[in-house]
Amino acid sequence: MTSAVARTRTCSRAACGAAAVATLTYVYADQTAVLGPLATFAEPHTYDLCSTHATRLTAPRGWDVVKLAVDLSEPSPSEDDLSALADAVRAAGTAERQPTPAPAARPDPAAQEAATEELLAGSGRRRHLRLLPED
Repeated sequence: MTSAVARTRTCSRAACGAAAVATLTYVYADQTAVLGPLATFAEPHTYDLCSTHATRLTAPRGWDVVKLAVDLSEPSPSEDDLSALADAVRAAGTAERQPTPAPAARPDPAAQEAATEELLAGSGRRRHLRLLPED
C-alpha cells in the first residue's frame, strides 16, 4: 500500500481527543504565552489545543497572553484524506489472508536445559543464570 491516511493531531490536554486547531507556545524569557494557528509540525515544547481549550486559555499570574488570529473551526477531512482512507479499506479487503499459525508446543524444560548446557560447554563460560519453568 503506497498511500497512508493522514493523521489529525489531537489536543494536548489530558483526556481530550478533539482535533487540534491552535498551537500554544510559552516564551519563558518574556513571561508570555502565545496562541497561534496550528503549527505545520508538532514540536516538543509546544502544545496543540482544540477550540474549547484554546478559548479557555489562561496563563500563570503575571504572564501576558498573545492570541494571534486563529481559525477555531474544526478541520474537515480533505479529499486526499478520504481517498487515502478508501484505498486503505480497499487494500485491506482484497489482501490474502494468511492462516494463523498453531500455538507452539511448550518446550520440554529438561531438553531446553540440555541444549543450553551444550552451547555453554563449547564456549568455556560458566553458567550463572538459570531458566525456571512456568508453573
